[in-house]
Amino acid sequence: MFTGIVEGIGTVNKISKITKNRSAIEMTIDLGKQVKGLKIGQSVALNGVCLTATKISKSKCIFEMIEETTKKTDLGNLKVGGVVNIERSLKVGDRLEGHFVLGHVDGVAIIKKILKKPKEVQVYFEVPKNLAKYIVKKGSITIDGISLTVVDIKKTLAYVSLIPHTIEITNFHTKKVGDKVNIETDILGKYILKQA
Repeated sequence: MFTGIVEGIGTVNKISKITKNRSAIEMTIDLGKQVKGLKIGQSVALNGVCLTATKISKSKCIFEMIEETTKKTDLGNLKVGGVVNIERSLKVGDRLEGHFVLGHVDGVAIIKKILKKPKEVQVYFEVPKNLAKYIVKKGSITIDGISLTVVDIKKTLAYVSLIPHTIEITNFHTKKVGDKVNIETDILGKYILKQA
């Protein structure tokens, strides 16, 4: 369980395929100070995707991704030197400052427009048609692991506004039009729609 409050950014150091007995990808991420206290087997959200730490050496951590992860998320498109948002899993008793985030990405959206204004940056993104029904105006959404509020949505084009602080501490300062981002819609909305 996560909250969508990004704690820092990490750098992709190495990506390699594992072919022995299975098809998977190993990704080495330099977590920096976010590695403190991390143990093998614990969960870390990278760009909103919940992954398990399989090896740790100093500030570097190895995560394995199976085919389902690389198909459903944008992690399979990462390159060495790429920047990822990091959030450690929620501890009982922590503040819940974003919203309930599972780290189970629903799909990938494409950034269509970025408008830079004096006090905010508006980011417009195209969501897959099958996910648009879960996205509501003023509702919560997770984009690359960041808990955000949807300003508005028209059909499959939604937009959010980011304050300078969010741009500065996340990987959003590297984003441009045409980039893909991982999205997780609000779990509460999914349950409500399922019961309707």
